[in-house]
Amino acid sequence: MKLISVRIITADVPRLVSFYEKVTGADAVWGNELFAEIPTPLGTLAIGSDRTVPLFGEGSAEPAANRSAIVEFLVDDVDAERARLRGLLTEVVTEPTDMP
Repeated sequence: MKLISVRIITADVPRLVSFYEKVTGADAVWGNELFAEIPTPLGTLAIGSDRTVPLFGEGSAEPAANRSAIVEFLVDDVDAERARLRGLLTEVVTEPTDMP
């Protein structure tokens, strides 16, 4: 079994894709206006419109309401990345930190 992607459902695909392109420095690959993927060397972040939820089962996801996913990134310098993203973030749940 291979993990293909982690998908985030949103009501505003272009806004979320733009955000994660800036965070990762990777360009999104758009399937259509409802879906894009941001490939990275270790995994793919998929971003889908709330209009795609019925494909997985009505009510299976709800944009901006799910607090069960944690998206983690491996970086060389946490402090430098936090400084780089400071103006991009309006809310930070947990400040980035060095982890073992």
